[in-house]
Amino acid sequence: MKTLSLSLTLLLPAFSQAADAGAAHAGITPDQLNFFEKNIRPVLVQHCYKCHSEESEKVKGGLTVDTKHGLALGGESGHPGVTPGNLAESSIYEAILWQNPDTQMPPKQKLPEDVIANFKKWIEMGAPDPREQKVANTGGGKRVIDVDAGRQHWSFQKPVKQKPPVVVTSGWARTDIDRFVLAKMEENKLRPVRDADRPTLIRRIAFDLTGLPPTPDEVKAFVADNSPDAVKRVIDQYLDSERYGERWARHWLDVARYGESSGKEVNVLYPHAWRYRDYVVESFKKDKPYDLFLKEQIAGDLMKFDGKRDQAEKIVATGFLAIGSKGHNNRDRRQFAMDLVDEQIDAMSQSMLGLTLACARCHDHKFDPVTQRDYYALAGIFLSTETLFGTYSQLQNANSTALIELDRGADQISALAKISTTEVAQLKKRYTDASTTATNIREQVRSMSAGDRERQNAQSFLRIRSSFDRAESMKADLDMFYEDGTPRTLAMGVLDRERPINSPILVRGDIKQPGDITPRGLVEVLCAKGEPLNISQGSGRLDLAYWIASKDNPLTARVMANRVWLKLMGQGLVPTPDNFGVMGQKPTHPELLDHLAVSFMDNGWSVKKLIREIMLSRAYQMGSTHDAANYAVDPDNKLHWRMSQRRLDAEAIRDAMLSVAGALNFYPIDGSPVARAGEGREGIINLLREVNSRPQTYRSIYLPLIRDQIPEFLSVFDFPDASLVNGDRDTTNVPSQSLFLMNNPQVQAAADAFATRIAKFKGTPQENLSYAYQLAFGREPTPQEKQAIANFWTRFPQEAAKNKGIPKDKIDGLALSAFCQGLFASAEFRYLN
Repeated sequence: MKTLSLSLTLLLPAFSQAADAGAAHAGITPDQLNFFEKNIRPVLVQHCYKCHSEESEKVKGGLTVDTKHGLALGGESGHPGVTPGNLAESSIYEAILWQNPDTQMPPKQKLPEDVIANFKKWIEMGAPDPREQKVANTGGGKRVIDVDAGRQHWSFQKPVKQKPPVVVTSGWARTDIDRFVLAKMEENKLRPVRDADRPTLIRRIAFDLTGLPPTPDEVKAFVADNSPDAVKRVIDQYLDSERYGERWARHWLDVARYGESSGKEVNVLYPHAWRYRDYVVESFKKDKPYDLFLKEQIAGDLMKFDGKRDQAEKIVATGFLAIGSKGHNNRDRRQFAMDLVDEQIDAMSQSMLGLTLACARCHDHKFDPVTQRDYYALAGIFLSTETLFGTYSQLQNANSTALIELDRGADQISALAKISTTEVAQLKKRYTDASTTATNIREQVRSMSAGDRERQNAQSFLRIRSSFDRAESMKADLDMFYEDGTPRTLAMGVLDRERPINSPILVRGDIKQPGDITPRGLVEVLCAKGEPLNISQGSGRLDLAYWIASKDNPLTARVMANRVWLKLMGQGLVPTPDNFGVMGQKPTHPELLDHLAVSFMDNGWSVKKLIREIMLSRAYQMGSTHDAANYAVDPDNKLHWRMSQRRLDAEAIRDAMLSVAGALNFYPIDGSPVARAGEGREGIINLLREVNSRPQTYRSIYLPLIRDQIPEFLSVFDFPDASLVNGDRDTTNVPSQSLFLMNNPQVQAAADAFATRIAKFKGTPQENLSYAYQLAFGREPTPQEKQAIANFWTRFPQEAAKNKGIPKDKIDGLALSAFCQGLFASAEFRYLN
């Protein structure tokens, strides 16, 4: 599609059409929309539109796939092309599987397995498709992009300092945030509910800042502190905690799509990804200015540094660009390179700018004023960058690279222990022997007669390949150490190439259809009119980093302020935190969002100060009491007339169980189990053996995260897809979670440890059980709960005695464990009021 420029009057209908489309497919979630735009539409455009769209000279088989209706209707066969949720009734899926020679599509070459897997996932999720009308690129009416008009979209205009509104209700508002919130409530005739009680408030603060429950002593001290600064003091206490960095790092890792393997069809381990994770933890712990945090992740290797340690940390930060999901089995190096660039653009734009720039790979963006020129200007920046993610060559890994070696004087920790020089020599010998064996096998095959080689072609290939794979595996083990046995400090990351590259615009995103060369540059709509867009020196990553983290960028501060608000208040001021574009939802409190964004920048981009500002507001400290009148007007609580109840995320549930059980280990072994497992299939086997052989009692952020093999404790409680940017996790309440809490061995082990802790508490039986409530819920049991506990202690021994397999001296212990597990399984344990 050619990039055109027309007047505002021609563009406005296009934006109106986008708005109408948004209303028409309001049932599609932002994640589903993004999945379609990134994984489904580009494939249809590239492989199907030529023969099956309005632009086709002759529509083959009567099938059109450029509209939702056409795709569902199917073609001359009479079978629907796509039936939401039903693979068996989706002829398109049957065609791309290539199981029937008469219907296989595309006819000349089967789609890659990961693309087929995306179509399967899309149909199973209900085949969400926003294309209600004729596609914009076909027929007579073409959507064109007027950048000047595009700049009028609310999020593309710089945030400005807002004067807090005047409110009618006196005495309620304590901060400027409260005035913005209260003004909206008054405008809609709502009234704020009463404040949360002290035990509820400190539990909320503790979980929000550390991901852990407050101790009984912390609750008692806070309840007893009647000073005006009591809330501020407890907030600062948790902000200064070592645990704060771990909690808030996990929020960013969701956005950074952190994982320790490649995912996709060949799940290759990334043994050095953990360095990026630790960098994020330290950054939040030290309250690194957010603008610097972003710059380092895009171009840390190009920035000035203060000593070797600082240089190493900045290089590790660029791991953000290297840790994404990759299709290592792709034999086409050019396609792999463009897919890698696309993944980097997608992660960078969604996480830092709240835009889906990757949707402009195959055509101008369908909704936002972003052109293919913008996309390939950015692509040139990343093509001029060497992404070093490691791994070694093997049968199903056609794409491997070196890693970045950090300076030995940078004082970086290692996941591996030092080995002796004898062990180094043994590794060398193993590699030499394996390499010699591989060479000998290859020569044996070459010496065979032509007839024998032809008959044993596949077998011979596998013999040669497997022998060389084994040698490469040995080399990977050897490359982990210096000659003296000291582990090498290696990191994933990026470096500039010697010669920058400008990318051609690829027609329909197809590497076989290059168009005009596009100079490396920035996204036009986010730059001031007349501002230079192109980059003349270097890759342009440093320019990109400073442009993203500039106060003049209208999106960066807003996007992060919204992310922080979402994590503290339960929903964002912009409900679509990863999409501030035309198809994203508008802010419920635009003036408040601008206030937070400007305040964030004025306070040195300090995340801690932004958190403190929100937490000190009365809006944050409200209770979650239901109010029927308010609910009738605002059932979704978008105007924040109360604090929304929030279910704890997977990590907080697991960590809280270990914490109250007294079993949480705050000091895990350096690195990650993935780093000690090795690479290849053998590495995954070693990893599973290590993880399953001993209890994992450290914090959840340090659990190994293998894409598509997420630990069950996390996945059952809605851990996000580690291959995608996710600023707002799904929250479900399904039977499988209750069954997990009842039957999972990890939960049962935590309940046993909790019971042991309660049994050791010095007090009366009633005091012991009250102590359990204090640990689990941060409060004393009510009279009704005390009666229910008494009934439980009466009935459990009676029921247990009927089971002759239970020794009598074990019944009390079992009762206490069952009681503790019941607390874990309760809604109150899993929710914040």
